[in-house]
Amino acid sequence: MQKGDYLTTILRSSKTVLTLKDIALLWQDSNTDAARVRLNYYVRNGDLYRIRRGIYAKGREYNKLELSSRIFTPSYVSFETVLAKDGAIFQYQTTITVASYLTRDVVIENQTYSYKKIKNSVLTNNIGIEQINEISIATKERAFLDTLYINTNFHFDNIRSLDWNKVIVILPIYDNKRMAKTVAQLFKQSETTK
Repeated sequence: MQKGDYLTTILRSSKTVLTLKDIALLWQDSNTDAARVRLNYYVRNGDLYRIRRGIYAKGREYNKLELSSRIFTPSYVSFETVLAKDGAIFQYQTTITVASYLTRDVVIENQTYSYKKIKNSVLTNNIGIEQINEISIATKERAFLDTLYINTNFHFDNIRSLDWNKVIVILPIYDNKRMAKTVAQLFKQSETTK
């Protein structure tokens, strides 16, 4: 790759948020030390924006949902963020909630990213996970089940919009009898309120 092509390659990428690994793949360069030096130069010149160590954006206007799945990987947007967007809960959500291999809250530029740990066999199973514009995001059915997995007494405001056939297909990946019982109760409850 020629000298001027490195920055152009990043700017042409469809991603708004890139990790050092993403950039090394774009540049087809395994020398991360050289990549770091080059990236530091671009940040100093204002060509790139460093969000945090090892994570860069093309500018200050980056997709926060995309960033959420780049901070810790593997991870995907789920829980209250998806449930609020799809109308299953009515509470206003400012925190971006993410399923991950660890539990941690991270604040970047006044935005809180809340990572919630789920077991690896669930985290790495792609049933009910969509890739939308470089973002891994749960369907509302997967987010519903993820929420039941980590929170036994969660209150859902509107579960009638769930596709219960999809819920039943996804449920076995959790291998959890308590969840199966709760799902059956909530399904029964949703049928009586129709």
